Amino acid sequence: MHFHTQNVHFPAKEKAKEISKTKPIYQTSAFTFSDFDDMEQYFNGDKSYLYTRMGNPNSDDLGRGTAELEGGEAGVASASGLSAILAGVLACAKSGDHIIATQDLYGGTWSLFSSDLQDFGIEVSFVNMEDRAEIEGAVKENTKLLYSESITNPLLRVEDIEGLAQIASSFNIKLMIDNTFATPYLIRPHELGADIVAHSATKYIGGHSDVTAGVVTGSAELMQKAKAKVSMLGSNIGPFDAWLGVRGLKTLSLRMEKQCANAKALAKALGGAAGVKKVFYPSAASARGNGAVVTIELEDDRDVMAFSKHLDWVKVVPTLAGLETSVTYPVATSHRPLPEETREMLGVTKQMIRISVGIEDERDIIEVFEQALKSRGE
Repeated sequence: MHFHTQNVHFPAKEKAKEISKTKPIYQTSAFTFSDFDDMEQYFNGDKSYLYTRMGNPNSDDLGRGTAELEGGEAGVASASGLSAILAGVLACAKSGDHIIATQDLYGGTWSLFSSDLQDFGIEVSFVNMEDRAEIEGAVKENTKLLYSESITNPLLRVEDIEGLAQIASSFNIKLMIDNTFATPYLIRPHELGADIVAHSATKYIGGHSDVTAGVVTGSAELMQKAKAKVSMLGSNIGPFDAWLGVRGLKTLSLRMEKQCANAKALAKALGGAAGVKKVFYPSAASARGNGAVVTIELEDDRDVMAFSKHLDWVKVVPTLAGLETSVTYPVATSHRPLPEETREMLGVTKQMIRISVGIEDERDIIEVFEQALKSRGE
């Protein structure tokens, strides 16, 4: 070889002699074949990978691993939580169809449903998912999907998934649940009758605030459709991000156990604290715990901005999860897309703060919030 060729084609091809303890990162855009006949084997179903947009061992690991924990037949990883939600919806609905969604949705999902899905020709009705008559009254001949969250954002209402599954079954429509806040450590929606489960794996699946990812799980048939949507819409996840997601997934139970315990202690402490009007925290989400998010509403005479300036080591962020305790302001971040009248109807107020509880010592977490509550606008 001349230098320019040698510079590109090193090292020489050889079979691997070492086997890595962890899954290697397949940081490649495409896979190679011995000849054209060998490449044709992919299209015949005898080869697994061709082009990373269409599939990669790392993204398959993240989808498969999440599905196994959720109790789904198959899973598909994507570039974000919203892309996973979109893939799941499009696996069930197409132009001319109708879906029903809970009215107390994460703001990003609300925007996707209220605006972007309309561009796909999919109609969406928002209902009170605690009112069976309202749900049933919203069903149309072209309704294909019921959609809700296992633990809602930011009011932390625990959804009656079994009840929704019964309604969906009676009308022969699918049920999809966003399980981001609960994770399969607390709630496994497939076991309660959900057909599709979605995650913003950016949150507790990844767990370290260093990856943006999504996962959707369900039957092999539905996930085949979802994977096709991820591929054709170009919303696939990169190999390294998928590898990070798998790394995080392996410590999910340890992190959630600690974070749920800390959140329970914080919710109890803030329940009697001066300046706190109301604490939102589930009481019976699951036998393992009630989640790692605590939402508080400050008294009307408390300055929310002053509170945010006195949080010491607690991070102020636009998201949740991760190892460190953090806070966000729902009306300005997660629920900013919702019209003010909709936020007021739901009870998402300007005095509301969402706390994502980390793995620190619970005594330190409680102390920093008690100190911040003493600020009165100075």
